[in-house]
Amino acid sequence: MVFIHNDFMLKNEAAKHLYHNFAKDLPIIDYHCHLSPEEIATDKQFKNITELWLAGDHYKWRALRASGIDEYYITGDASDKDKFLKWAEVVPQTLGNPLYHWTHLELKKYFGIEDLLGPETAEMIWEKANTLLSQSDYSTKNLIKRSNVILINTTDDPTDDLKYHKQLQTDGFDVTVLPTFRPDKGVEINKPTFLPFVELLEEVTNKTISDYDTFITALLERVAYFHDIGGRLADHGLGEVPYAEYTEEAVDVVFKKALANEEVSSFEEEQFKTAVINRLAQAYTARGWVMQIHFGAIRNNNTKMYDKLGPDSGFDSINDQANIAAKLNGLLNSCEVTGHLPKTILYNLNPIYNDIVGTTMQNFQTEAGIKGKIQFGSGWWFNDTRYGMERQLKSLSEAGLLMHFVGMLTDSRSFISYSRHEYFRRILCNLVGEWIEAGEVPNDDTLVQPLIENICYYNAKRYFNL
Repeated sequence: MVFIHNDFMLKNEAAKHLYHNFAKDLPIIDYHCHLSPEEIATDKQFKNITELWLAGDHYKWRALRASGIDEYYITGDASDKDKFLKWAEVVPQTLGNPLYHWTHLELKKYFGIEDLLGPETAEMIWEKANTLLSQSDYSTKNLIKRSNVILINTTDDPTDDLKYHKQLQTDGFDVTVLPTFRPDKGVEINKPTFLPFVELLEEVTNKTISDYDTFITALLERVAYFHDIGGRLADHGLGEVPYAEYTEEAVDVVFKKALANEEVSSFEEEQFKTAVINRLAQAYTARGWVMQIHFGAIRNNNTKMYDKLGPDSGFDSINDQANIAAKLNGLLNSCEVTGHLPKTILYNLNPIYNDIVGTTMQNFQTEAGIKGKIQFGSGWWFNDTRYGMERQLKSLSEAGLLMHFVGMLTDSRSFISYSRHEYFRRILCNLVGEWIEAGEVPNDDTLVQPLIENICYYNAKRYFNL
């Protein structure tokens, strides 16, 4: 039997029934990813599988490094073929890691290759994949359509002119591609990216930013710009969830200290972050946006490699945080009490906090007519594994209502990572199938069909007002 077969990951008859009859063929709403709008708009044709598959893939880079592969073959100047051959050498060593599953799911789904990737098959797979990639139906737009995707939300800096989004809206592409407002550089006041961001914000808004009020005014102008282009989501990436009580006057002092390159204390930083997120949440609520919060990553931990390669090179890990329950509840409550808590999705990177997130979200499900206004987002980054997804699903189902969960997203830079939706759907169906087999959930399609279909597609369609 081939490794990736029809019942892959489906361990019981109930799971097979749920997946094949209810989950498998539903469209994909990819409401958070890091795909390049330029590569979509220009309908990029990849020159080979390395460019498509290995460039920018931190998961694979970490596995290559763990196998002792020289950086020359990872981010260095080795030829694309030599990089691919090194990856093929490492793949058999990834047994037990989701990379082994993703690799073979992608090879089968997009290239029809059922052979296991390894040194013996590398040359054949290199040639076959590259032959297919040279064909017009393997361009970015066609890969997206082949994946049964109906919506993509990219991740975009507030200062971006969004010209490729504008182009996509006029060129007739039949998949909706919308921007997502990602203001991290304007929130992280103690990072070296803050002042350059303020300068660029001045330039794109043609405003002089001299205090907190003019900063917020300029930032909100960019929210309006994104809205006019079709943006309806924001995303905040936070190493730690901030919360501190503040006054506008105190935050203005903090902002002016940062402008003057003076030291901003940790408490002042939390005041500033809380204030900015609150003002942005007010703008999101007024426009009917969804706010996403990704928290729990500690980034760029290897100074030597950061100096060599820069950020986002595969040297990040799971963070911890004291008082996470008080901070998360405090941040959401500060929005709620002033009437501007938007629909919000919370993505937690540290699984030891899953139950904290699950119970916290239930404190703020207070808006009539919205099912699951506050969401516990799918297993993210280091948790988009079988066990990570199952942990998230179980915590959500025990603390909240799994029936209203908006489901999976790719969070990826790869145009063939949509097999992760298949992976998630198989894991979801297998978990619910286990509950059915154990007699913990009725074996009744009138109950379980809506559960599976809602999570895989319909909840997201409703939540994002598609």
